[in-house]
Amino acid sequence: MPIPIFDPFHAPGGALKRLPLLKAAVAFIATVCLCLCGLLYLQLEQSRRYDLESARVASANLTRAMAQQAQDTFLQTDLVLASLADWMQIDGFGPALQPRLQTTFSRRVQSLEQLHGLFLFDKHGQWVVTSFKSLHRGPGIADREYFTFHQQNASLIAHIGPAIRSRQNGEWIIPVSRRLNDQDGNFQGVLLAGIKMSYFDKFFKSFSLDDKGEMVLALSNGTLLARRPFDEAKIGRSLAQEPIFQHESQSMTSGNVTIRSAVDGVLRLYDHQHLQAYPLVVTAAMSEEAILAGWHDRAFKSILIVALVVLGICLFGWVFLRQVRNSERIEADLRKAQEALELIATHDSLTGLANRRLFERALDIEFGRGARQRSPLSLVMVDIDFFKRYNDTYGHVAGDHCLAEVAKVLKSCCHRKADLAVRYGGEEFAVLLPDTNLHGAMALAEQIRQRVIDTHITHSGSPIGYLTVSLGCYAFVPSSLDSIEVFIQRADAALYQAKHGGRNRVAALSTEGGPDPLERSDR
Repeated sequence: MPIPIFDPFHAPGGALKRLPLLKAAVAFIATVCLCLCGLLYLQLEQSRRYDLESARVASANLTRAMAQQAQDTFLQTDLVLASLADWMQIDGFGPALQPRLQTTFSRRVQSLEQLHGLFLFDKHGQWVVTSFKSLHRGPGIADREYFTFHQQNASLIAHIGPAIRSRQNGEWIIPVSRRLNDQDGNFQGVLLAGIKMSYFDKFFKSFSLDDKGEMVLALSNGTLLARRPFDEAKIGRSLAQEPIFQHESQSMTSGNVTIRSAVDGVLRLYDHQHLQAYPLVVTAAMSEEAILAGWHDRAFKSILIVALVVLGICLFGWVFLRQVRNSERIEADLRKAQEALELIATHDSLTGLANRRLFERALDIEFGRGARQRSPLSLVMVDIDFFKRYNDTYGHVAGDHCLAEVAKVLKSCCHRKADLAVRYGGEEFAVLLPDTNLHGAMALAEQIRQRVIDTHITHSGSPIGYLTVSLGCYAFVPSSLDSIEVFIQRADAALYQAKHGGRNRVAALSTEGGPDPLERSDR
């Protein structure tokens, strides 16, 4: 029954356990780093959503401005055409009136920045009057889409056709035309106003847009009228099959969506709006790369700062953990040294049994426990027979070996943790047996005596030729008035009786102090 000496690294009584500092430090450092990364992620995600939402608002404002400008442009042009059409509906456009019409056309074009020119064609598509001083004389415009439209439709409202090149000077224009009828409602000709495409190009360029952004003016059927950046090859192209235009056609008058372009693979935020008065739609697109350019810059700086902070924490944690490991290693070494010192202080170095110091402490503890619980306490004193003769015959080295063999027998017979085998001094041993009465002690003593004989250690100085031991037993229920010294003396007296009675035997002393009538020996 080992009785540990005081351990400065453990709380008295063992009620409080030392905190696992290394694991706690690792968990704390990991938690701090994860919290920093989590906060960074939340902040960046919130910032990203804010930038995207701001871009949606800006895109919506841009499309509203585009739609308003387009509507004002076409409305002004339409009003000019309507007033001229009403005039010619009444007065006609005979040769006498043509000089006056040419002057009026010219003044109207000069008053509106967006107008390329005004043109009047008869029912055969031939040139009648233009805003230009020199009248273009060509094959006519009977093949033009707007002329065919008015020939086949009796509607007098303005018609906006696909963009064309002016046959007057080759400039790209967007045709806005009206049908002219005679007094009887028969088709009489077409009045055309050409809106300069360069006007919209200039208007589009007035907005700040990234290099990968787009601004589009198109007919409701998807025919492209004007675009930024300008690409002549795409003018007149149908956008009906483009994902963005399909989304526009499915949505209401306005809306936005983020779509990856099938042409260049660029992810863009598209916003569109349909004009209320005319079959037109405007679209503005900003690349997500440009929208998030500022966010990417802030994110890089934030990530760099947090990474440096995390690196600093990790470096500090690494140094701290090394110190903790070193402290634990030093503590472990101290504990091992303490255990070694405890073993040296409480155990015999030759036999490995408990020494008298540990024996006395154990006696003190068991006396107190026995008194509290009213449980018996037994002591067996063991002495090697004729050990001086053994030393004189075989030498002290053999004597030490003999002591070690007897100690092994005592250890093997002590089956309970509470049993304590002790080297009491020289060739004398003791076995302390808590919760054991006299009969139990004698049974154990007899087992020890027989096993020593079974080791067959030759002893020429012994009458039987082998090593034997004598054992004395004493047992009683201790009280607060009993003395430890008396307890040992009575067990020692029983040992004396065993030796005086011929050795190689077990003797016991009764609680009254007299010899027990039971003595076991090998006679």
